[in-house]
Formats: sequence, C-alpha cells, structure tokens
Amino acid sequence: MNHKTTYRVLALTDHTDHSIENSIYALLRQMVQHERCAELLVASRGLRENAAFFQHHQADQLWAAKVGADFQFTESGQSFQQLLRPVDPTQFDLVLLRLPRPLKDSFLEFLADLLPNTAMINHPRGILRTSNKAFLLHFPEVCPPMRLVRSVQEVLDYAEQFPIVLKPLREYGGRGILKLIDGKVDDGTAQYPAFDFLTKLEDTLQQEGMLAMQFLKNVSQGDKRIIVVDGEIMAASLRLPAPDSWLCNVAQGGTSVATQITEEERALIAQINPRLRQEGILIYGVDTLVDDEGKRVLSEVNTLSIGGFPQAQAQSGRPIIIETIEKIFHYLDTFYGH
Repeated sequence: MNHKTTYRVLALTDHTDHSIENSIYALLRQMVQHERCAELLVASRGLRENAAFFQHHQADQLWAAKVGADFQFTESGQSFQQLLRPVDPTQFDLVLLRLPRPLKDSFLEFLADLLPNTAMINHPRGILRTSNKAFLLHFPEVCPPMRLVRSVQEVLDYAEQFPIVLKPLREYGGRGILKLIDGKVDDGTAQYPAFDFLTKLEDTLQQEGMLAMQFLKNVSQGDKRIIVVDGEIMAASLRLPAPDSWLCNVAQGGTSVATQITEEERALIAQINPRLRQEGILIYGVDTLVDDEGKRVLSEVNTLSIGGFPQAQAQSGRPIIIETIEKIFHYLDTFYGH
C-alpha cells in the first residue's frame, strides 16, 4: 500500500451550537497537521451564506473556511468566517459530518444523493437508519426486553409484564422518555394516570410507533457511554442520574465520570459493529445499562456527531484523537482501494 496517499477533507458543522468543549476543534486541529491530509476545509450551517446549501439543498452554494493549526473556538465563530470561499463538495475525498441535531432527514438524503461516490463519516443514510430507536430491535441478544408498540393497548399490555420505559423513535437527549409503573406514567417531573396520559400519544403510536423497553431497576448504577471508532473501543464514561431521578442524561442533571469496560460490553460491541459498518457508520457511541441480573446491556446507539474526544483523552491519558484520525485515513484507504 502507498502510505503517501493524501486526502482532501471537508467538515460540515454548525458553529452556533458549539462550546469550547466541542470535539471538532481538537479533531480538525490535529487532522490538518497530519501528513495524509492534503487540505482541510470546514463549512458551517450557522453562516448566512450557507442557508441555500443546508436549508434549500442547493449543491453549488456552499462556502467554507480553511482549517489551520490555530483552529479554535471563539464566541464569534471567527474560525468559520475567515477567508471564506465557495467549494464544490464533490471535489473532496472525505466529507466529515459533525452536525448537531435537529437535522432534517431531507438534508441527509440530499447529501447521500449528491455524493454517491464520496467517503462520508458517518454515512447520511446510515445515520438515518440507525438513529431510529427501532434499530435496536436488530440486537435482542444484547438488549433489555423490548418491542415496538403501536397502540395504547399494546403499551398497557406490555407494562403488565414489568415496569417499562417508553421512548419516541426519533427524539434525542432524553426528550420524551416516559416510565410506566403500577398504572402510572412518570415523565421525570410528575406522575399521571397511564391510560389518560397515553391517550394523548395515540396519534404518535399509530403513525410512528414507540419503543417500549423493560425498566431496569439498577438505573442508579449509571448509564455508560462508550466511544467506538472502526470497531475499537476508545473510551468510556459513566453517567449517573441526579439524586431521586431515573434519567441518567447529563442534560437532565446527571454527572459523568471515567470508567472501565466489561467483557460483556466488548462482546456487545463485537456483535453490533459489523451491522453498523455495513450502514457506513465508523464513529459511534453506545450506551449501556445494568440489567436486573447485574449484566451490562445495550440501551442506545448514537451515530450522529459523537463528542467527548478531548475529555476522554484527558481522563484516560490515551492519545484518542490521533488514533481516531489514523483510523479515518485507514478507512479512506480501504474505501478507495489504496
């Protein structure tokens, strides 16, 4: 293999959503200095100039800035506005998607259609397929008991077996998650009679369905987020729920600490990775919970713009960012047959 093959990279993001913690700064700063990076540009959805591309899907209306070794976060988003120039996305070897939600399905479809022969991390169609919570139904062996429910009666019937958590298929960040126990619905703030509350969700249930999953009583042991790149576990952090809460999401008041990986989690990743790779997913996050037998099981897969790289590197002392960049270039070699 020719180790000298270099690649042109275009990163898509939205700087208006960033904080100083965002992984894109450390990732791109190191990538642009890598010997295999021929050129690195970044285009932000947050720029007025890019509304035509991101909102109206006009392929010839994308403006990007060159990434330098001084690429960094500023409140004004200066790094995304310096020396802007029009770019043609089809002229790049890699499109790196670092876009936060909300992200319209139609934009992901537009990108997939625009760049059928370009490597994309992660692939837009793969993101579409794997972002639906029902994707977990492919892996019953490593998940808690779960099923897709499409009516109030189905929810109530399933909740008779054990307490359940009900998740919207397309929400994120812990939004819209409900717990059903003893005929009551708990939305994390208050409890309501189950039938009355669920009746309001009848349209959602019938049109889209929701994912019903056994509520695991060991939730206080935390929700572990594992970062995986090309099948290799790079880091893990444990998110503990706020006192008196059953929601581990940091956005909902939980806390996060570094942690170790169990053998069952390694086996779990080995099982789901081939399917994710098939979908064009190279970088992803996996959430695990402790089931009622004390075993870690899969509760969520996240494939859109996984963060936490600088924090994981600082916690572990492992050079996670450069390892990730090496894996990206190796993926490009495989993709283009170099």
